[in-house]
Amino acid sequence: MKTMIKILIALTVLSISSTNLYAATDVVAGEKKAGTCAGCHGAKGINKNAQFPILAGQKAAYIASQLRAFKKGTRINPMMQSMAKNLSSEDINNLAAYFSGLKNNTNHTNDIKMADDTASKASMCKGCHGSNAEGRGGFPRLANQHVKYLENQLKAFKSGDRKSSPMSGISKSLSDEDIKQLSVYMSSLNAEKK
Repeated sequence: MKTMIKILIALTVLSISSTNLYAATDVVAGEKKAGTCAGCHGAKGINKNAQFPILAGQKAAYIASQLRAFKKGTRINPMMQSMAKNLSSEDINNLAAYFSGLKNNTNHTNDIKMADDTASKASMCKGCHGSNAEGRGGFPRLANQHVKYLENQLKAFKSGDRKSSPMSGISKSLSDEDIKQLSVYMSSLNAEKK
C-alpha cells in the first residue's frame, strides 16, 4: 500500500512538472527536423509498421522526455540513441511540439468485442493515460496507437527490458492475456473524438 501511494505521488509530481515545459517552441523547425523521423515513424508521424510508435498526437512532454532518455542512454534502443545523440534541447522541444500538434485518428484494431469486454480492466490505466487514453502531462497517449506496439511495450516493462517504476510494477501483475486485451482496448480509443 505504501509503495502504491509513493508511486501515485511521484506520478502526480511528474505530470504537474511537465505540463508547461514547451511554451517557446518552433513547430516549423520541428517539422523540418522531423524529415529524418519519417522513415520509421511515417510522414506526419503516422506509420504502418507496428514495430515503431505513432508520434502524431503524442504528448509533447512525453516525446521530449523519451528523446532525452535516448540521448542520455537511460532508455536503450541503438537506433534511437543514434538519432537523439546530436539533438539539442531546442531540437527536442521543437520535434515534440511538431508531433504533438498533428492529428491521429487512425484505427488499429478490428476486435471491437475484445475492446468492449476489456473496458472495466483499464481503469488503472486511465488514471495516468486519461479517460480516452489521450495522455496526461508526461504520460503518453495510448489511443490510436498500434496494438502490437502497445503489447510489446507492456511485455518489455514486465520483463525489465524497459524501465519505468510505475509501469514495471503495474505490468508485473498482468498476464499475457491481460496485456493483449489492454493493448487492444487502449488502441481502440480515439482521443480526437473526446
